[in-house]
Amino acid sequence: MTTTLPQGDLKLLGTDLAQRMLASTELARLAYVARDGTPRVLPMLFHRTGEEVVMATFAGTAKLAALRARPAVAITIDRAGPPPEVLLVRGNAVVTEVDGVLPEYAAAQRRYYGPEQGEAAVADADRPGVRMARIAVRPEWVGTFDFQERFPGGGTAEDFARRGR
Repeated sequence: MTTTLPQGDLKLLGTDLAQRMLASTELARLAYVARDGTPRVLPMLFHRTGEEVVMATFAGTAKLAALRARPAVAITIDRAGPPPEVLLVRGNAVVTEVDGVLPEYAAAQRRYYGPEQGEAAVADADRPGVRMARIAVRPEWVGTFDFQERFPGGGTAEDFARRGR
């Protein structure tokens, strides 16, 4: 039963909720610490390779320098509901720059926008001299909330309902 898995357990990635979020077209929100020490959250398209959550961006952005300096990140992929569904992932970002369009960029474009529009976006990005960066996060901590069986802070629906009273 998934309700007995503690928050942080990597086995939560195998739950129906996590699999729905990883297969969804909801944006991943990548949280990291910028070079000036302030927090940042960026909504990004993502692709799951099986072992990693991968986000692609163009090389030379400020977030890449920040991620290299402080690779610890958090990702949330969520659906507003009702009821809300939330997948939380923590890990370290590994940034790799490549010449050309990343396969994960192309896969994400097709999944989010469909074959025709996805291919058009890839063709538009695939220009001479383009460099992309692969931001890969291998989950080290996983959490889920579905507000039916799993709630922020643990406990039951009744415990959750009593909060703030």
